[in-house]
Amino acid sequence: MRVEYRDRFSELEPLLSHVEKPSRYIDHEWGALSSPDAQHRVCLIYPDVYEVGLPNQGIAILYNVLNQQEGESCERSYVPWVDMADAMRAAGVPLLSLEGAAPVASFDIVGLHVPHEMAATNYLEALDLAGIPILAAERGEDDPIVIAGGPSVYNPEPISSFFDAMLIGEGEEHIVEVALEHRRLRDAGASRSEILRALAKIPGTYVPSLYEVCHEGPCTRHGYTVPRAGEDVPSVVYKRVVRDFGATDPLSQSVVPFAQLVHDRLSIEILRGCARGCRFCQAGITYRPVRERTADQVVSAVTRGLARTGYDEVSLTSLSTTDHSCCSQILSRLNRRLDDTGISVSIPSQRLDSFGVDMALEVAGEKKGGLTFAPEAGSQRLRDIINKNVTEDDLERAARAAFEAGWRRMKLYFMMGLPGETDDDIVAIAQLAERVVEIAHEVVPKGQRGGISVSISVSVFIPKAQTPFQWCGQLDDAEVKRRQKLLVSSVTSRQVRVHYHDADTSLIEAALSRCGRDFVPVIVGAWKRGARFDAWTEQFDLGIWEQAAQEAGIDLREVSQETFGLEDRLPWEHVSPGVAPGFLQREWRRALEGKTTSDCTRTSCTGCGICPTLGAKNILVGERGE
Repeated sequence: MRVEYRDRFSELEPLLSHVEKPSRYIDHEWGALSSPDAQHRVCLIYPDVYEVGLPNQGIAILYNVLNQQEGESCERSYVPWVDMADAMRAAGVPLLSLEGAAPVASFDIVGLHVPHEMAATNYLEALDLAGIPILAAERGEDDPIVIAGGPSVYNPEPISSFFDAMLIGEGEEHIVEVALEHRRLRDAGASRSEILRALAKIPGTYVPSLYEVCHEGPCTRHGYTVPRAGEDVPSVVYKRVVRDFGATDPLSQSVVPFAQLVHDRLSIEILRGCARGCRFCQAGITYRPVRERTADQVVSAVTRGLARTGYDEVSLTSLSTTDHSCCSQILSRLNRRLDDTGISVSIPSQRLDSFGVDMALEVAGEKKGGLTFAPEAGSQRLRDIINKNVTEDDLERAARAAFEAGWRRMKLYFMMGLPGETDDDIVAIAQLAERVVEIAHEVVPKGQRGGISVSISVSVFIPKAQTPFQWCGQLDDAEVKRRQKLLVSSVTSRQVRVHYHDADTSLIEAALSRCGRDFVPVIVGAWKRGARFDAWTEQFDLGIWEQAAQEAGIDLREVSQETFGLEDRLPWEHVSPGVAPGFLQREWRRALEGKTTSDCTRTSCTGCGICPTLGAKNILVGERGE
């Protein structure tokens, strides 16, 4: 029997005084949207707590576009923290939506965002709390259709058994088509299987139950996914792309929260896509092509957004904000408009050149906290392998310009375990950081040198699907720990601080990035043993994952460290961001040769294949410099 849509906040309210941060669970925020009398309801869930999930622009965009559709209502939900989840289970209270405090299981469609691999167990936590069977194969006619979408769906297989349908690519237009088609079929009395087959006809929609795993021919141990015999579905599901990005509303945020958020500011997406071509970067492939908003559109959105929300900080977001061809103009106009208001503008990170410093100066004003750059590798040889296309001279010029402009703290991002890395490359990270300190001492007046600080943050390289490094194995986690110690011992300056990511967490992330449907029992087993919020350091327990993997007959290290052959059919090749397989292979070979590839928005087409495959193109509103 279908769960009734009704307000059950009275059952949740008694629990609030016994849990951490009760503001996570109350409704009626300013700017919240929904239509209580709508004919069709969608609940979007971010798989983390409220203060992490609310700032997510992807959810905000879909929330707005769905609530603009006649007859549609979209509400939100977040995964309760462990204290509240345990209290809800004990009290028999299911997961509720935020706006209407209605059971999530009462909605027609439940959509889960897929932000990163380490959210895997939280999908099960959310579904179980909602009273929805965690496996799609076990759901009945009265259960909601459970969909997923987001930036980490480009190897959907390890989580595919949890979802009825997965939306590949950009969702603004896609989710509306899915919701309207579902409503039409529901009203016509279609069965669940009929609905899923119809949704699979919508471009960009992957319905896992209509596909099966094959192990014939050259392939990895995980096999590859093909349509089931007799099913009329595409062999490759290509991502959806918003071709006219400038026609979309840049102001996605409407909700003003009760609680302080992780990113507590107005965010405006000023461009989408990046063509710099870093070979480790999945987003650099999956968000192509590059599409910029006009300066007028950005400035107007900032003005409207500040009036709507009352924030005192604006973040201009994208994968590469300072690459926008009109970045300087946008920042100058915003500074003039916001002068004497106390409202600040921020950009997520700086280009590793003097232009990046100039743009940081545009937004810093008198508040020069820290400046962030991402060299990614310590040596030029390794930067060429990963196609970073910056030199040590670029970094030195940027550092010098920053210290001359008044900055005293700098953060440098690197990765460890990149293909071709040696101990010399690890030592080079320390040497590069110490060279930055030397530059600071050359530039900063003697009396101010005590405030100089250079922070190194080193993550572990994770091979990602749909990138030129997808065939690589991850570095052995014991070797990662050895290299981390080598880095720490190589730093001699007291003004350089070293931070590095946990090798155990990176092991699981790599396994989830590279496996197939055979990993589903591992995720289920880990969740049943208590794994949830694995992206939170204090919650993660490698032992739980090792036990679950052992029970499923899977060796986590073999999965994460296995090298694939270029001829192998891969577990994720049935979904595609439109990139030509030959381009990825060519980039892998160029990496082995230490050859770089240019940015197509600054030179000419590099042949990635995305534009012709998707019928899209780069859209720049000005000229990009070198």
